[in-house]
Amino acid sequence: MELFFFLFFGLLAVIVAALELSKSSKDRINTTSAFNAFKNNYLVVYSLMMAGDWLQGPYVYYLYSTYGFGKGDIGHLFIAGFGSSMLFGTVVGSLADKQGRRRASVTYCITYILSCLTKHSSQYKVLMLGRILGGIATSLLNSSFESWLVAEHNKRGFDQQWLSVTFSKAIFFGNGLVAILSGLFGNLLVDTLGLGPVAPFDAASCFLAIGMAIILSSWSENYGDPSENKDLLTQFRGAAVAIASDEKIALLGAIQSLFEGSMYTFVFLWTPALSPNDEEIPHGFIFATFMLGSMLGSSFASRLMARSSIRVESYMQIVFVVSSVSLLLPIITSFLVPPSKVKSESMSFAGCIQVVGFCTFEACVGIFWPSLMKMRSLYIPEESRSTIMNFFRIPLNIFVCVVLYNVDAFPITIMFGMCSIFLFVAALLQRRLMVIADSQKPTKPQDWTALDRDMEAEPLNVN
Repeated sequence: MELFFFLFFGLLAVIVAALELSKSSKDRINTTSAFNAFKNNYLVVYSLMMAGDWLQGPYVYYLYSTYGFGKGDIGHLFIAGFGSSMLFGTVVGSLADKQGRRRASVTYCITYILSCLTKHSSQYKVLMLGRILGGIATSLLNSSFESWLVAEHNKRGFDQQWLSVTFSKAIFFGNGLVAILSGLFGNLLVDTLGLGPVAPFDAASCFLAIGMAIILSSWSENYGDPSENKDLLTQFRGAAVAIASDEKIALLGAIQSLFEGSMYTFVFLWTPALSPNDEEIPHGFIFATFMLGSMLGSSFASRLMARSSIRVESYMQIVFVVSSVSLLLPIITSFLVPPSKVKSESMSFAGCIQVVGFCTFEACVGIFWPSLMKMRSLYIPEESRSTIMNFFRIPLNIFVCVVLYNVDAFPITIMFGMCSIFLFVAALLQRRLMVIADSQKPTKPQDWTALDRDMEAEPLNVN
């Protein structure tokens, strides 16, 4: 089966390269050198942050299993992470609007480094503490950096459409190329050099420290609503009112929760799905292949968002349907190829089919992220951006906690079926969002008339 992985990885790499190299002028957006310098600084920082996150991804489940914990105990550790993100992360992440997005980004680095250090202990309580810290860090990663970027982009007077460039590049590099290199680097540390499953977490700490140094030296601070008379409860109330009073924001939050909930459940399920009898599989290489699929999606998304005639709200309906079908493959293969209860030396034929389906899902993830960021920049008000984004994660974390708590109660096919249903519901909600957006004049989070002024005379660079 090693030949299958190499061939499939090579095929995906060729397709991604062809997509990137074949871009025409219609697939690119003209920008200025000042914007490119700003964008590149953010991409370097974001890539380092994501390297710190992706290095851990393939080895979290594996590390816990080497410490002797079963699927149920590991599920509880995952629940602690998502529960922490919901309870503590929502508060800490929301403070970014008031205390500063740059400060929150630095807090992410420190918190995640501490989480990595706990992986050196095999004691369940210490690992639980690490998951709690990791949950807080995840909330900061998914709100503070994007909030800082949007605010700084608008403050510098860059064209609103240029945000699409940064979003698609961030996903292409941070969630694609960096993830692939992280997977291969993790595989090198654990399998080739034999440094053990803790080594990727130590490497992650180093990348996070480098990124934190760049943030401290080059980022300026920005805020949502820094008014001193507005406490955290008032921020929460304002965010809740914004969500309740604007159906577009509420729909966007529901769509995000359904998709991300399915995605995080997939993260937990793909290892037991591909090795049902604890077969030895190349975790790092499979993870790198998944991320190559994500790169394929983000490359395709950049083409879509560069064309003003194609609307995000429209094509995302198709993306959700395709992702829903792709997660049905484990169910289909279980009917077509009866699962064996005997441990084999490598992945089964059904497992190879599932890898293709999982890569299709990851391609949908690659399209989802920059497209979601684009919609959030359009619909979420600036003064409470981080708070609302963390509100979106509350139902997501509840959903994942419920799923993981009952992970032993349902067969894995039922879990995938549930994810597929939620993704199809997301497609229906996306349709509703498009209908509402068409019937109303788009609500803009800030006055963009200043951003529509003529650009200063400056040589144009093509991304």
